[in-house]
Amino acid sequence: MKTNRVKSLPYHIIESNEMAEVWQDNQTGEYSLHAGQAFKPQQVITSFKAAAVLKKPTYLTVQTGLSTHITLSPSYLQFCNHSCSPNAFFDTSRLEFIALQNIEPGDELTFFYPSTEWKMQQPFSCNCNSRNCLGTITGAAYLSASVVKNYRLTDFIQYQLSQQSSSVS
Repeated sequence: MKTNRVKSLPYHIIESNEMAEVWQDNQTGEYSLHAGQAFKPQQVITSFKAAAVLKKPTYLTVQTGLSTHITLSPSYLQFCNHSCSPNAFFDTSRLEFIALQNIEPGDELTFFYPSTEWKMQQPFSCNCNSRNCLGTITGAAYLSASVVKNYRLTDFIQYQLSQQSSSVS
């Protein structure tokens, strides 16, 4: 087991490659994905593919259709946590994980769960501590137009939102 180069943090690295490191918090046991190098906005962090395609979501899948949910490969991407102020995005049409802002080595890689999830399998109370924190995360279906306009969303979520707004009109 390799020790994190940031000695003051209670983490250890459980997986490492050129793109990223998976850290585990020694106190809570929680996992997180951290950049192994710097990335600029719109830069592809890594490509990914579907390791499996499921009809029902799990807490580890990313939604690509109404009843299509994929597990990610490379598998370390499953450790990318949610933030209401994300620095990365899963483009499920191009199968690319993309930087949304400048990311430095060691920064936690985060994405906005409703950017890929229409209705969350397991809604949760967010603890991201960002100024934009939405509180409870339930999926894009439950967000107002004023909120979703602040986020990059997958083609699937954009389509669902357009269908939702046309059925309301």
